[in-house]
Amino acid sequence: MADRFQRISPFLWFNDQAEEATNFYLSIFPNSRVVEEFRYDAESSRAAGRPEGSVMVIDIELDGSRLSALNGGPHFTLNEAVSLVINCKDQAEVDHYWDHLTQGGPPQAQQCGWLKDRYGVSWQVVPIEMNALLKDPDPVKAHKAMAAMLKMKKLDLDAMRAAMQ
Repeated sequence: MADRFQRISPFLWFNDQAEEATNFYLSIFPNSRVVEEFRYDAESSRAAGRPEGSVMVIDIELDGSRLSALNGGPHFTLNEAVSLVINCKDQAEVDHYWDHLTQGGPPQAQQCGWLKDRYGVSWQVVPIEMNALLKDPDPVKAHKAMAAMLKMKKLDLDAMRAAMQ
């Protein structure tokens, strides 16, 4: 996979789990890889109070999208104010990403396809068909699809379609 320029990309701050979290994400998303990593040297280790030789920043590509993860210490934490959206082609992809991102810790399933994984990263696992259902030309059907979606944690296309009948 050739390196490419991505003008805007997420930069996630972790206490000390950047490498562990990125390895977890690399195991879930196809066509993914470590692009580059930077480790704390003696000087940056002293300045940041992080162990020398540990990962400072790791740049990865998840199925074509680049992001960076920093082991920056406990000063800041991730929250739901920013989330990463996974646009899924079908229900099978929704199930795959939902099931994998909710593994191995106390993830928090949230309303309307949102979840917070064991590292504190907030994700939206969204089937691309959902927008078509919510924008149905029949406003009654669109309203029913929205009402069904608002009751869900993991989004279920079959249930949304059934609610529109």
